[in-house]
Amino acid sequence: QHHMQQEIDKQTAIAQAQLASTERLFREMIEALADTIDAKDKYTRGHSHRVADYAWEISRRAGKSEQYQRDVYYMAQLHDIGKIGIPSSLINKNGKLTDEEYASMKQHTTIGSAILSHVNEMPELVSAARHHHERYDGKGYPDGLSGNDIPEKVRIIAVADAYDAMTSKRSYRDALPQDRVRHEIASGRGSQFDPVFADIMLNMIDDDVHYQLREGSV
Repeated sequence: QHHMQQEIDKQTAIAQAQLASTERLFREMIEALADTIDAKDKYTRGHSHRVADYAWEISRRAGKSEQYQRDVYYMAQLHDIGKIGIPSSLINKNGKLTDEEYASMKQHTTIGSAILSHVNEMPELVSAARHHHERYDGKGYPDGLSGNDIPEKVRIIAVADAYDAMTSKRSYRDALPQDRVRHEIASGRGSQFDPVFADIMLNMIDDDVHYQLREGSV
């Protein structure tokens, strides 16, 4: 019995090591893909990683489980993967987009969801890619979802994504001042954003007295 228990312990340790290795590989592949996405946009390097970090913190403050936090993190890393299918000339245009160009840019949501539809082990990746531009009031795209019809984890990512967009330099403007960003998040509470997660983001802004949560600082 003693030798049998030793063998069981040994095999258990091997299995646990293999599982840990697989999880590391998964995380590293996700982060490598995120780097690939961000490399295409010279104005928003690191965007996917920052959105993932903010989304993780929102879910942590919301009292979600560690597994939930990890899932949100991975979903946020790949939310913009559809930009792979958008011409670089459009992504890196020096100035605001025309209506026609904006319509083309919006297609990154459907392109991304099509790409990630092949990842059967984590189907939530699809919803993050497709629905991160939906609005709480139903005026977003591509499907016009509203309220709780938008998956909860995606509602978290939507707040984090908008926050990073405002706190990052663009071709046509610098990062916005922190008080302006706070105003925009507060104004979008209940219309663009889930009010619960908007409130958490506002608390994060208030805690960030030195404005560290922005491009170039995290």
